[in-house]
Amino acid sequence: MLATVPRVSEGPLTELAEFVINGGEVDVALAEQLLRLPLERAYDLMYAAFLVKRHFVGDALHRCGIVNIKSGNCGENCGFCAQSVFYQTAAGTPTYNLMSPQQMVDAAREATQFGSSNFGLVAAWKGIKKGPQLDQICEGIKRIKAEGKILPDVSLGVAGREEMKQLKEAGCVVYHHNLETSESYYTQVCTTRPWRENYDTVRYAKESGMEVCCGGIIGMGESLRQRAEFMKEVSTLQPEHIPVNFLVSVHGTPLAGKAALGPMECLMALAVFRLTNPKSDIFVAGGRVQQLRQLQPFLFMAGANGMMVGNYLTTPGRTKEQDEELVRDLGLNG
Repeated sequence: MLATVPRVSEGPLTELAEFVINGGEVDVALAEQLLRLPLERAYDLMYAAFLVKRHFVGDALHRCGIVNIKSGNCGENCGFCAQSVFYQTAAGTPTYNLMSPQQMVDAAREATQFGSSNFGLVAAWKGIKKGPQLDQICEGIKRIKAEGKILPDVSLGVAGREEMKQLKEAGCVVYHHNLETSESYYTQVCTTRPWRENYDTVRYAKESGMEVCCGGIIGMGESLRQRAEFMKEVSTLQPEHIPVNFLVSVHGTPLAGKAALGPMECLMALAVFRLTNPKSDIFVAGGRVQQLRQLQPFLFMAGANGMMVGNYLTTPGRTKEQDEELVRDLGLNG
């Protein structure tokens, strides 16, 4: 067993993988050092993350789908989001009120066609409180759960202990809520909701007995140090599932002008996410198509064990046939 943190400035990174597998912790300083490795070391870094992924979660593929059950007119000012009332974005972003329970069930049935094991009901608002809207969502959860074909998850913004209890009793399996970015950078992204409120929401979900899904977005202008901080802040919550998104530029939002990351930088960030969160499901969601481009298959070599399939909230994803071909060609157990 390795007693000390291995040197990563030169040589292969297999010792780093062994260090993590044997219980070693990749702290913020080491995570930043890994993120700063030159691009020619990217494959070494990805291989270390692959070894850690294979040890802790195996080669099984996790796939999930989502639907916007309430779209647009969100009162939050998240600088990346096309659904915020603060920004004038391109026409085509749908706006509608809360779906009926039957519409939620119909959307879940469609998600099963993409091979998804989990299906997220996502609402564009600050958060959910006890009342008619939560009752309506819980009815949808109960119906989806009763069909027994896919596990219902939700992403309903900030919420408290009572709301979490009601969702758990309705049959919700996973509560999704992102930290979005590090606490030190967060005010550059959102000022209408404090970072700590996000963090506490995830804690309340865990306390209720639900699994939690918590991640955020890479490439919003954060420094590499802040990117490393974000990865470690996620790890303190010990989420069962981590969605890693890469910024998709939406015209009209404050973050639209941020320079896009290169595919290799995305893969290196993904690898460090695995090394800082070795036991979680890590899947790539938004930005997979736009940022990874032709290197999408490498996400599984860089430590991910899952991906979002179907369409995203306001942008289209790949077709079912394209993702099925990708899984087959890689020989993954999907």
